Amino acid sequence: MKKGNKKTKILAVGDIHGDTKFVERLAKKAKDEEVDLVILAGDLTFLEKSTKNLIGPFVKEKKEVVLIPGNHETMSTINTLTQIYEGTKHVHGYSVRKGDLGIFGSGYEPSTGPFFIEDEEIFKVLKKGNEKIKDSKKKIMVTHAHPKGSVAEFSGFPGSNAVKKAIKEFKPDILISAHIHEAGGLQEKIGKTKIIHVGRKPKIFEI
Repeated sequence: MKKGNKKTKILAVGDIHGDTKFVERLAKKAKDEEVDLVILAGDLTFLEKSTKNLIGPFVKEKKEVVLIPGNHETMSTINTLTQIYEGTKHVHGYSVRKGDLGIFGSGYEPSTGPFFIEDEEIFKVLKKGNEKIKDSKKKIMVTHAHPKGSVAEFSGFPGSNAVKKAIKEFKPDILISAHIHEAGGLQEKIGKTKIIHVGRKPKIFEI
């Protein structure tokens, strides 16, 4: 991992939903583009049917992976994946520090099952994760839910008040969110925070 003031190159994506062929293409893209870190913004599985070959292809290419649960998997599943695969960490209520970059997040979604948590809980989780990296020069927040009032609400699914509140209070440089597949590729700003809606559309960027 690049240290100090050097930029970190990241591939971010979500909503894999057990698509192992998709993961293989993503792992190849991560290798070809020489990314430093892969961020998976929830819904790795489809109703927890299988976790096979969802992380392994990235690890095979020696890529570090940061992930959160979506509304299709439990924390038990996420914890198992982080235990099995070296270099894989979750940031649901936790954080990862890479040089001057801090990454924190919250999984789940406040209104859509089968697995979800209340919006107030999402804010508590984000606050806990931000605490240890709040002095980082650069910060990325990762959530499965999109913020209230964001462009992703065109889908008819309301955004999270907790995510919007966290943007205003913790001021991440970038927010990565998923959940709304059709919003993949859309970008916007709330305050000084750049929001990247990934869905199933991978985004490579440097910070």
